Amino acid sequence: MSHKAVALKEEGNRYFQDGDFQKAELLYSQAIQKDPSNPKIFTNRAFARIKLQLWDACIDDCIKAIELEKGNMKGYFYLAQAQLALNHPNEAYTSALSAYEKCLETFSASTQAVSNLVLQAKKQKWESREKERIRQRSELLRELEEGLMRKKKEELQSLKFRMLDYSDEQEEKADIELDCRKKIEELRSVFAIADPKNLKRREVPDYLIDNISFTVMHDPVVTKTGNTYDRSTVLEHLKRSHTDPLTREPLHLEDLRPNIALKQACEEFLADNGWAVDW
Repeated sequence: MSHKAVALKEEGNRYFQDGDFQKAELLYSQAIQKDPSNPKIFTNRAFARIKLQLWDACIDDCIKAIELEKGNMKGYFYLAQAQLALNHPNEAYTSALSAYEKCLETFSASTQAVSNLVLQAKKQKWESREKERIRQRSELLRELEEGLMRKKKEELQSLKFRMLDYSDEQEEKADIELDCRKKIEELRSVFAIADPKNLKRREVPDYLIDNISFTVMHDPVVTKTGNTYDRSTVLEHLKRSHTDPLTREPLHLEDLRPNIALKQACEEFLADNGWAVDW
């Protein structure tokens, strides 16, 4: 049974390389029927389903591949892509991190691609939180304005019980209207002043992000090949492997040099964007 599955998989690979993803998916499905215990066939079909944008089906294949082979890098890699496409950034980030860790363990040539996917997932996570934050902030402004309007209405209604003559009542109404208008204008001014840091979208530039921890660097160092990492994370990496995390070329402590210009840029960015410390 397994040799027939391998033959079908290889035929599927040829169709995949020719860009006929539907035919490839069909052949992979036939191969799985012959040998449902081969995780590579599931990841091959998952990749074909990514090309066909069959996201839910792709996720099913990835989960099955991971069940069959713990630590299946391609399974996590394709799973993260499908989860991102379905706008599930939190799950995608976790899956992409798992793929990245496996890349580091196996010195995979896919490390850079997986690293980029981790960053993409983290950005989408942040984008999702930003949309919710801005929505809540806008709702807060609306609720405060509505509170001022309710207070004005209550004050105007109370005038009816004060037995004022017409001219005094009109004067009181004008004062209440003016006071409410001023407070709303002042409230909007406060929110407008806060707008640059509180209402607009907040983003972290890619060049400030460490390619190992995917956080904002505070002490960047550059390697002899030109890759930049945060000193603390690359030192931790060197305890496990004397290779560059992205290029897999030999890397030693003495090869690291301070990236002074980037460090200044990081410090200036964090000084104006304290929220990014927890990004």
